[in-house]
Amino acid sequence: MIIRKFSPDDAEQLVSLIADYRVFLAGLKSLSKRTDIESAKNELNDYLSPRYSIHVAIKDDEIVGYLVCRIDQDVVWAESLYVIPRMRRSGIGSALFSKAEDLSKELGNDTVYNWIHPNNTGIINFLKKHNYDVLNLIEVRRAWKNEDVHSTICVGDQKFRY
Repeated sequence: MIIRKFSPDDAEQLVSLIADYRVFLAGLKSLSKRTDIESAKNELNDYLSPRYSIHVAIKDDEIVGYLVCRIDQDVVWAESLYVIPRMRRSGIGSALFSKAEDLSKELGNDTVYNWIHPNNTGIINFLKKHNYDVLNLIEVRRAWKNEDVHSTICVGDQKFRY
């Protein structure tokens, strides 16, 4: 397996993984979403800005995972970390995430910030395994018009609709 920076030749394969990742994230909120290649292309185009860093994991000429980091001054945010289902639990996510940690160290920091869905137990357990166990922020908003919110998440004594 090879972990390397994204190159333009990777675009077609990466767009497919971005689309799959968005379907996965929608499923965390019990939403049904179809694969949307056009939206994934637009998302990749956004990531091509200098404030992002993209790494891909390649095995047998196939992109099997990717990491997108957003860089805000000297802070690194892991925006997306995705490994295709059949390749999970094989060290690919850890190898990709180490690139985010390396980038953070290059910028003089010792942590990577992660936005995660509160019920994404896979990434929560992954991050805990890598010693990321400090809750930093909670994003709270009003429900969108006509949004059907059907689950609850507890943080301390507080319950939030999710």
